[in-house]
Amino acid sequence: MSDDIAPIIVKKVKKGGHGAHGGAWKVAYADFVTAMMAFFLLLWLLNVTTTEQKEGLADYFAPTAASLSQSGAGGLMGGTSMQTEGAQVSNLGVPSVVSSIKPPEQGRKNEGAEAEKTRELEEAELLEKLRKIEEMSFEQAREQIRQAINKDPELSGLKDHIIIDMTPEGLRIQIVDQFNESMFESGSAQITPRIRSLVSMIAKSIEELPNSLSISGHTDSASFNGGDYTNWELSSDRANASRRALLDAGLDPERIEKVAGLADTDPLIADDPSNPGNRRISIILLRETPVLPANLK
Repeated sequence: MSDDIAPIIVKKVKKGGHGAHGGAWKVAYADFVTAMMAFFLLLWLLNVTTTEQKEGLADYFAPTAASLSQSGAGGLMGGTSMQTEGAQVSNLGVPSVVSSIKPPEQGRKNEGAEAEKTRELEEAELLEKLRKIEEMSFEQAREQIRQAINKDPELSGLKDHIIIDMTPEGLRIQIVDQFNESMFESGSAQITPRIRSLVSMIAKSIEELPNSLSISGHTDSASFNGGDYTNWELSSDRANASRRALLDAGLDPERIEKVAGLADTDPLIADDPSNPGNRRISIILLRETPVLPANLK
């Protein structure tokens, strides 16, 4: 009968072999990630805050910088609180200096825009000062020409031939024909002796100024019977003759910027195109400084 009894098999179970697959390490890793996030957030805050803001934060959390001040209703149970003299606390208990932090890119853009605006205003102010100095020099030149005409007996009779005014281009000096006297021989570019003396006096009056010159010749509307030689050629030749007269009087040739003949396209007396007053030579001292827009003055 002993052969019919089944053998007894005992199995040993080993415990603890898979403990590494538990969930405890996940909690530790989450704590580590949270700590690293807080650390990098702290580094970012330190990077974007200014020195004054860092000092404000340090003063807020430094016990030595705190002072006792009364809070609540006062009295026996009023209590006291720790308060930092430079730092203010928002309703959430966070120093207000943190809320004033701006991203560095925005701060740089604002500073750049302000610096550019300041530079433009400084340049506009400098240009305005230079423009006023130039206006004064133009006025002195105009007055000098008038005084020279009055003092010289030979030129005193030419007062009506001179028109001096200010234009956007600069100081314009116009030598104009009259009914009883012309600047040039009839139909030619030959300057009369008295007008040559007048041109020489003008050259001496403006020789100290640095401004460049523009010279233009003008005619009246009367047709010129010269075949292919028209008022365009005549006005151009008279402008060139005036240029040579200025150079003969000692004017620096480098100052001549433009010489042009405009025929009768720009009459001085528009309602009477044939008037002799439209025959003229225009000498403009060109501005060195631009006229500023109204919003920059």
